[in-house]
Amino acid sequence: MTAARERTYPTISVDDGVYSPQEDSYLLCSEITSLGILPGARVLDLCTGSGIAAIEAARSGAREVFAYDISEQAVSCASANAVANGTNVNVCLGTLTDAQRHGPFDVVVSNPPYVPSPNEPEGMGLHRAWDAGDRGRTVLDLLCSSLSDLLVPGGVAVFVQSEFADVDESVRQLRLSGLDASVVRRQTIEFGPVMHERAAWLEATRQLDVGRRHEELAVIFSRRP
Repeated sequence: MTAARERTYPTISVDDGVYSPQEDSYLLCSEITSLGILPGARVLDLCTGSGIAAIEAARSGAREVFAYDISEQAVSCASANAVANGTNVNVCLGTLTDAQRHGPFDVVVSNPPYVPSPNEPEGMGLHRAWDAGDRGRTVLDLLCSSLSDLLVPGGVAVFVQSEFADVDESVRQLRLSGLDASVVRRQTIEFGPVMHERAAWLEATRQLDVGRRHEELAVIFSRRP
């Protein structure tokens, strides 16, 4: 059992077509609670999936929580999970642009798609929970450029991504947008099913050393001055 799971997380049921919480989900939840940023905060969870991070925020004392996803199945699933956990979460269907209508927020959290993929993501299948273009940055670039506008002065954002989506580039973009940004936690994990399936392509494109089957996850913290 990894350190990220040495605590009690929300009880989550996952419908077909919805991303099931994995190591990145638990790592994000662990970090946002340990940072002490949630009590009394207005929180936005982008790419909510099953709703685990939004529910964790509500359980940890956030005064208002919005959770957004582009998948109708995810919205239905996250809504049901919020009710099952006795939490009040405003689960909404929409994009980051839609979420801006409810801002600004004290805290923004996200476990966005970040797995490099041979093609740009399209359609509405389960693959949209992880596929993120050849550099893994289709969603990350948009997230990094938008966070400053989503946050109140002094507000913070926390998201998780893989080393294969260029952690340094995320930090660079956040700083260019005027945020203070740094990596606050790293964790090495074995490949999950998606990365195992993608390994041969990653090796062929020289993004992955031949035979390597582990990756480093990074939690990035940023604050608006």
